[in-house]
Amino acid sequence: MENSGSPTKSISLEHYGIKHANVNYQLSPERLHDIAIETGQGVEASSGALAVNTGEFTGRSPKDRFIVKDDITEDKIWWGDVNIPFDSKKFDKLYNKVTDYLGGKSLFVRDCYACADDHYRLNIRVINEYPWSNQFVYNMFLRPKEEELDHFSPEWTVINAPGFMADAQEDGTRQHNFAILNFSRKLALIGGTGYTGEIKKGIFSALNFILPVFKETLPMHCSANVGKEGDTAIFFGLSGTGKTTLSTDANRSLIGDDEHGWTKENTIFNFEGGCYAKVINLSRANEPEIYDAIKKGAILENVVLDKEGHVDFGNTSITQNTRVSYPIYHIENIQMPSIGKNPKNIFFLTADAFGVIPPISKLTPSQAAYHFISGYTAKVAGTEAGVVEPQPSFSACFGAPFMPLHPAKYAEMLSNKMIEAGVNVWLVNTGWTGGPYGIGKRMELKYTRAMINAVLNEDLGLYNYDDYHIHSVFGVAQPRSCPGVPTSVLSPRATWNDDDAYYRTAFKLTNAFRENFKKFEAHCSEEIRRGGPQRYAF
Repeated sequence: MENSGSPTKSISLEHYGIKHANVNYQLSPERLHDIAIETGQGVEASSGALAVNTGEFTGRSPKDRFIVKDDITEDKIWWGDVNIPFDSKKFDKLYNKVTDYLGGKSLFVRDCYACADDHYRLNIRVINEYPWSNQFVYNMFLRPKEEELDHFSPEWTVINAPGFMADAQEDGTRQHNFAILNFSRKLALIGGTGYTGEIKKGIFSALNFILPVFKETLPMHCSANVGKEGDTAIFFGLSGTGKTTLSTDANRSLIGDDEHGWTKENTIFNFEGGCYAKVINLSRANEPEIYDAIKKGAILENVVLDKEGHVDFGNTSITQNTRVSYPIYHIENIQMPSIGKNPKNIFFLTADAFGVIPPISKLTPSQAAYHFISGYTAKVAGTEAGVVEPQPSFSACFGAPFMPLHPAKYAEMLSNKMIEAGVNVWLVNTGWTGGPYGIGKRMELKYTRAMINAVLNEDLGLYNYDDYHIHSVFGVAQPRSCPGVPTSVLSPRATWNDDDAYYRTAFKLTNAFRENFKKFEAHCSEEIRRGGPQRYAF
């Protein structure tokens, strides 16, 4: 057994039902990097990062994510298309098949934990079939000190077997891949897919149940950073809206880029120990911190390299969802430990491909709850098969695939915390301006950064008529001026130069908001329902 991370400890996997395995426990990322290359599972890019191909799946598969329905979950989970129930007996049989498959193999095991605040820490053991998957775990989860490993007791276990293919008819899965959470056995079982995001999102989903149900803590799919005065900013947003980019700021310390908890003590803590960023069209000019984090120890997924090992970040021939994972210490300006206090501003990021939502607007508490439950962004042509024009896309709480409870539960917790902490909430459109996708153009990053900075520097004035204009369709308050941003850019209608086309498109989007919200109305107060657009299309 090779053991370069904890020389005084060895472990057996027999009690998991995995027999005669060659256990590689707590290997260093350098050794895992080398094994991946030696075994032909990856190549080294010119930056020193490991480049791998995740195989058939280059993203998550939401329809193949299940939760075991049992005494713990039956009455609490919001069952449906997002949280698909799985029979406990079928889980036990599938678990035995996976552990039999892993028996006799060379496996990679890592003890780690989630939640930077020790009061909420969740100890985890991850058992990986592939070395680069284990290196991903090193990058993305929090790393115990060596002396902690001698007495480390995992509360949750992740078993990750990309090479195991389920038999859907026999095993109860939809197809050969699966990601299943079992809260009674405290297990995440993943098979048939090499996409590493399933590992981190499995634990994220578990925490999205554990923290609100048992710990009075709001879990959030968001990034967060902290200013020099100790003020914390939170950024919610779906993939492609700029969550990682905007929170990685040379003038503020990064807490984390994706998953956080907001405690009853009013602190914000990172779940993770690393970052998992999209790298499509990445450049040092626009995102220097992320670009420079891609070095030895980082893992590039599904990118295209030239003969010299240089990455073509614009090449999406494998997938649009090209990624990099790296430990958070690859970013120079980070908050250590990954905890923030005094949350003052929350940003809801949306990439509105219709080009009608203001580039920045201030929300009332009821509007914030409504937009949080809605979780709006838009799909553009080419991102998915069959998408030929902009389509509204809603993901409750900006992370529906990872939320086991009804979205209204998270929204209620957020509203209460906003009021208690006196937090300002802002809706930021990082999408299109001057018209919809295909006619307008993407909002310039320098303008979005200027708007974010104006909020953080308290330059946007008070919530009053002199400083803000109430949008006639969406009802949100858009500032009349902002340092570093042309006044014309702040009004989406003005950028169109066609009032009739603008309003018709805006009403089309508000109708989509209302249609999406119907499934939540029965669980929401009248105050939250009134937080949405109140004008109807003509």
